[in-house]
Amino acid sequence: MKKVITYGTFDLLHYGHVRLLKRAKELGDYLIVGLSTDEFNEFKKHKEAYNTYPERKYILEAIRYVDEVIPEKDWDQKIDDIKKYDVDTFVMGSDWEGKFDFLKPYCKVVYLPRTPGISTTKIKEDLK
Repeated sequence: MKKVITYGTFDLLHYGHVRLLKRAKELGDYLIVGLSTDEFNEFKKHKEAYNTYPERKYILEAIRYVDEVIPEKDWDQKIDDIKKYDVDTFVMGSDWEGKFDFLKPYCKVVYLPRTPGISTTKIKEDLK
């Protein structure tokens, strides 16, 4: 079984998120999503999510491409997660291109193109 992992806040879920999850799942048999906790978002990422961690987790678990959701509590947990879950492929959006190349000794690293015209930031700006 090929396992794939991706990470994110996944707040204000939109079709770009779902497309990313679908394409990530297509790279393997089992998709794990590392979901940023509220504390990680606030104190490390310095961003505020509209939905709480339990709400975002509930939504992600309802998506057919997602097999498991784990908490992302720290930037540095990725290597441990890859080892713990026996991950074959790490996936992130192309806006992170090159930032996770340090994971290449542990698994394949893939940067998927972002969906044009949509982002959580754009949604927030449009709603203002």
